[in-house]
Amino acid sequence: QMKYIQEELGEDEESDIDQFRKACDHLKANADVKKRIRKEIDRFGRISSYSSESGVARGYIETLLELPWNKVSKDNTDLDHAEAILNEDHYGLEKVKERMLEFLAVEFLNAKKADRISPIICLVGPPGTGKTSIAKSVARALNRKYVRISLGGVRDEAEIRGHRRTYVGAMPGRIVAGIKNAGVGNPLMLLDEIDKMSSDYKGDTASALLEVLDSEQNNRFIDHYVEIPIDLSGVLFIATANSMSDIPRPLLDRMEIIE
Repeated sequence: QMKYIQEELGEDEESDIDQFRKACDHLKANADVKKRIRKEIDRFGRISSYSSESGVARGYIETLLELPWNKVSKDNTDLDHAEAILNEDHYGLEKVKERMLEFLAVEFLNAKKADRISPIICLVGPPGTGKTSIAKSVARALNRKYVRISLGGVRDEAEIRGHRRTYVGAMPGRIVAGIKNAGVGNPLMLLDEIDKMSSDYKGDTASALLEVLDSEQNNRFIDHYVEIPIDLSGVLFIATANSMSDIPRPLLDRMEIIE
């Protein structure tokens, strides 16, 4: 009866719900995630299309369907290829390149382990010494998607953790947005200018990053907008900073410094 009434009123909302359900069926995700998305789709179907809540529910479902839950890209595990690319892109920097190759070698050895823990590397040096471009070269060598997140001047905790959906114009944090844009769950994520973050009454951004960069916790990272645990353990994090003195101590302890 509802369908008939909607057809009479010219509301073709049913087709949207059908599209969402089809997308959910084709989604590469765990059963728990799919169950949660189906629940949200059913709820969306019961909301009037003229309600302001309808737009919020639609945006949320679209975000959940666009996230790469179990979709990952395959790494290129050829060390000679990685060395060739690093030498091609950077002249000099011998110690840094050697250290990055050692790091990649260990990564390849641990790739088959289910509970592998990847260290977070922090490249420290003055501006213009090639920190960002080294990260880009590593992404090219590994054949991974490259996501750059600039943290300079970021002072709102919601930039990292996302906004709660109760607010108008709520959106996921930069970490989840970066993964969504990459389209795979294991990109190389560059956290640029990690020493330039500041904090104010809206919360401490550096503290919000602690969970992202902690290998014990980040396999179940909770974004306030998404509200479903997201696995960040496959993401290769590389941070850059101009000076170590400006990085908060707890954050510094979670990273491996390369000068």
